[in-house]
Amino acid sequence: LGVSRRSFVFAFRKSVKEKARLRLREFDVGDKFSRLPLPKASVLLPLLVREGRLHLLLTVRAMQLRRSPGEVCFPGGKSEATDKDEIDTALREAKEEVGLQPEKVEVICRLVPGIDKMNHLVTPVVGFIEDTFQAIPNPDEVSDVFVVPLEYFIKPLNYKTLPFKTSSGYLSWVHCFTYDDRERKTSFKIWGLTAHFAVFLALVIFGKRPTYKVDYDLDNLISSSENNFMNLYASLYERKKSNL
Repeated sequence: LGVSRRSFVFAFRKSVKEKARLRLREFDVGDKFSRLPLPKASVLLPLLVREGRLHLLLTVRAMQLRRSPGEVCFPGGKSEATDKDEIDTALREAKEEVGLQPEKVEVICRLVPGIDKMNHLVTPVVGFIEDTFQAIPNPDEVSDVFVVPLEYFIKPLNYKTLPFKTSSGYLSWVHCFTYDDRERKTSFKIWGLTAHFAVFLALVIFGKRPTYKVDYDLDNLISSSENNFMNLYASLYERKKSNL
């Protein structure tokens, strides 16, 4: 029985991954947005299968960092001259921050980018990692590492929207999730661009309507996500021009 149960678990895990892979590949933007004239950054969205469900690995920024100390984010950072592309940046940063070896990541795709509060073009790179991965946080950058079931971003227990003002004074609303990690008796607040990427990833993979409002046309998720991004980029460009 042990062997057949193990092979069943393995097959089930494979099918969960395979479904996610197929969905994600439809949404791969490749280097479509890479030439936009903004400083570049990348984040890795590490997916793993645990107890038959997809989970997402997140980090907590170290308290001594100048920017966004103590906030939840994905492993990632600014592009360096030696990086070949956005995938390279994401993998290099994940290795530096949590000790994740690049060859241990099965990179699936790049999704529609976002723009952070420093006006960096941030590309989310999605990849699978083993559920046995043991993070080794770099204490200079990361104070904690945890996982959240991906479904939490479709059916959260604790959700609200927060008003957010960009550096150029543009007011918008952002998703804010509070996730209670029962095992570790800790609550994590996931909001801003990190939440935005997690939500989009969950919408892509599950193709379900979330229990809260999103800015996408869920029947045309590919085109509406690209249109939203280009509108954001255009508004940033307009504001830059008007500030000259």
